Amino acid sequence: MPKKYAIHPRVADPRFPPVGKYATVEFREDCAGSCRLCVKKRCVYGIFKDNFLHWSTMTEPEYLYICKSCYRCVEECTKGIFSMAVNPEYRTMGDDYFTPNIISSTWAQAHTGKIPVSGAGYRGPFVGEGFDAIWTDMSEIVRPTRDGIHGREYINTTVELSRRPVKLEFKEDMSLASEPAPILEIPLPIVFQEPEFGILSETVRLAMAEAAGELGSLMFVKAENYSPQIAEYAGSLIPRLTAANYQSYADLIRASCMVELADGPGIEKTFADLRSIKPGLFTSVGLPLDAEAAARALELARTGVDTIHFYGSEKGREVGAGKPRYLKDMIREIHLKLVENRIRPEVNLIFSGGVILAEHVAKSLICGADAVAIDTPLLVALECRLCYRCKDGKSCPVKLGEVERGWAAQRITNLMCAWHNQLLEVMGAFGIREARRMRGEVGRSMWFDDLERDSFAPLFGTRKVSGIGM
Repeated sequence: MPKKYAIHPRVADPRFPPVGKYATVEFREDCAGSCRLCVKKRCVYGIFKDNFLHWSTMTEPEYLYICKSCYRCVEECTKGIFSMAVNPEYRTMGDDYFTPNIISSTWAQAHTGKIPVSGAGYRGPFVGEGFDAIWTDMSEIVRPTRDGIHGREYINTTVELSRRPVKLEFKEDMSLASEPAPILEIPLPIVFQEPEFGILSETVRLAMAEAAGELGSLMFVKAENYSPQIAEYAGSLIPRLTAANYQSYADLIRASCMVELADGPGIEKTFADLRSIKPGLFTSVGLPLDAEAAARALELARTGVDTIHFYGSEKGREVGAGKPRYLKDMIREIHLKLVENRIRPEVNLIFSGGVILAEHVAKSLICGADAVAIDTPLLVALECRLCYRCKDGKSCPVKLGEVERGWAAQRITNLMCAWHNQLLEVMGAFGIREARRMRGEVGRSMWFDDLERDSFAPLFGTRKVSGIGM
């Protein structure tokens, strides 16, 4: 049997003490010191054994990085010397979109490559904005053979980035009348791109490229950021060019399997020139995710482009709008525009901006994407705290520019391992064996707006919950 695609994680310990959410305060003067079964030894998550901030003698609150807030230590200590508090530094990380909880979860996944768990369960709101307004159908989860990670059935997360022919033509002897078009596949529907901010040293960029190559994926890189070192990974890189400068990068084009051109008037005329430089070259067009994106996507789909790459805002919104729509709604609009014009199967759609969780990948595919591009999670995997000091020219608290390349590449690989396993779990619960079948499969999801409108609006009228309006 063919071997399943698998990502093999290795523990990559943090270089700096991670910021923990909770602080354990001990009143040691009341400790008997003679408990054979101290609650610290009985912690089911091994917090006190493995936590990187544990000291044998603690004079200050101990901030726990991987604490699951089950409060067992607080409840079961016979002397009642424990109390828990939220770390004030934890609250300062990130922003209202890339929250401290998501940062901490990303660190944990990049550290071990395992799916994060919560000992206290989910205690957040029932519904939220953007992707949090979509629930996935897990009706097949009762079938143990469909367990995505451990089950016996194959689950294929491969997607294509090459243009697909509408039909095949045959000769009288049933042989193909023309050579089949080349196919560009990646084993998971995630590609990388350079973040728009952060300490992007040569080492960091090389680590991202190395991880993309290890995973069999691709990475979008600005052509001007190429160096002799990163050029070694040319087979895993997609240079970002423009119609004005592509002729200056002929050698780069020849070394790449795909290139991306920034959208502009008459851009489709450039495709033939690119393929004259390298026959069989795959092409992508990058454009902003704005109000004209759907109409422009339809125009480009009728050209020879293989993939259309839409750039949304860093918080998963439409760009250039006074009241920007969410990424999920924009994906749905563009996908349906192509479906209505019967051209959707021919072209691929990649969306970037605001994809920061594994669930965002699955939900993007459900909305109609072929793949997603991620950037900020790559920095967070390298211990970035999203303090944004770098934007003000201040020093990085975790010295991101000084990371060791192999360690950084492993952290990114671990993160993708955890994301890939979560995608497998969701697909297994869906009963879907192919990631390509997830594209536009909204029947496998439930949307809060639709449920609210159909079930409660006739009785109680429209309302607004957590910033979501019907």
